[in-house]
Amino acid sequence: MANNIQAIRGMHDVLPDQTPLWQYAEKILRDVLGSYGYSEIRLPIVEKTELFKRSIGEVTDIVEKEMYTFDDRNGDSLTLRPEGTAGCLRACLEHGLLHNQVHRLWYYGPMYRHERPQKGRYRQFIQLGVETYGMSGPDIDAELILLMDRLWKKLGVRDKVRLQLNSLGTIAERLVYRETLVKYFQAHLSELDEDSLRRLETNPLRILDTKNPAMLQLVSNAPELMAYLGEESLAHFKTLTATLDDLGVSYEITTRLVRGLDYYSKTVFEWVTDELGSQGTVCAGGRYDGLIEQLGGKPNFAVGFAMGIERLLALIEVSGNLPQTRAVDVFMIRVGDAAEQEGMRFAELIRNEVPGLKLQVNCGGGSFKSQFKKADKIGAEYAIILGDDEVSRGEFSIKSLRSEQAQKTLTQEQTITFLQEFLGPFN
Repeated sequence: MANNIQAIRGMHDVLPDQTPLWQYAEKILRDVLGSYGYSEIRLPIVEKTELFKRSIGEVTDIVEKEMYTFDDRNGDSLTLRPEGTAGCLRACLEHGLLHNQVHRLWYYGPMYRHERPQKGRYRQFIQLGVETYGMSGPDIDAELILLMDRLWKKLGVRDKVRLQLNSLGTIAERLVYRETLVKYFQAHLSELDEDSLRRLETNPLRILDTKNPAMLQLVSNAPELMAYLGEESLAHFKTLTATLDDLGVSYEITTRLVRGLDYYSKTVFEWVTDELGSQGTVCAGGRYDGLIEQLGGKPNFAVGFAMGIERLLALIEVSGNLPQTRAVDVFMIRVGDAAEQEGMRFAELIRNEVPGLKLQVNCGGGSFKSQFKKADKIGAEYAIILGDDEVSRGEFSIKSLRSEQAQKTLTQEQTITFLQEFLGPFN
């Protein structure tokens, strides 16, 4: 007998008992984003490979090692998107959305990276991305952080995350700092690991972000970028932190927090947690004014962030703030030919009169006992019981499956009223 086909390693299924938590988080995400006036944009999963080479950079782990890239039948090199910023910006440039316009956008969906699968890190993972265009001031940087702060509170995990902040200054300021940093690390070549030696030639700022414990002391003694920032960059950062102070948002200034790509500038931030082991970054973002020009657009302003949903859900689970949800509120038990016909009719009437109620009707027959077992197994709160005798009397029996309430016998109108009152607190 042939072996069953299994999912691709690192690409997992979300089963029915897991989807309520996803739906809960997704609803809060949409509600919070909507409350700040952000609009959804939906983007292709596949893009031209050149887009990611030009945006992320050819000499990066993502492009060199992690992308799912293939040639289509026309010989074009295509890639499953490893992140969303490049595709969002490509769409805005292609459709002329950045010409003297301001935009606040968000997108949601799967991204793909060929990494070693582990808890909190998958080859297909779901990401929320938020991108803003056309705003140069620190107020929009602050708004993104405030949006995330509100989201954490809504999800009940604000006490599980910390905000880390830094400024990368302008490209010109960073180039001066880069020379100093390279000289410092060149004087300590014997202490650099293999990754850092490679980055020294291509992306030296990324060395500051090392997770190698043996290098932490070396990195902590390295020159700090903040000392190389000009007045305008420092003023931008000072205004941002003053806004957060005024609104009571706590943060840590982390001078080793970097984005190793040249198009990043000024504000960068991460929301981190100690609850998920080595996968401590839950959300990361920053200002990337230089990327628009790098992809062929006119110079403009951009800042955004991305958040991994699997890590977010893991954080919600660790916090214990799980939503109280039911897949089914009411299960209708039908026994007898007349009951089956009347039950289906009445179920449709209930759905018309009690919108939002999760009503499942037994299909496929079975005894009263077997249908009660089904109702209990799926977690229904109540059962509507309908046999041929009830049909002849125009009555419906309501039985609580989760309490000691006495079974009720009600008319059609009384049953609808009962269900409306039951659902009321949940609407």
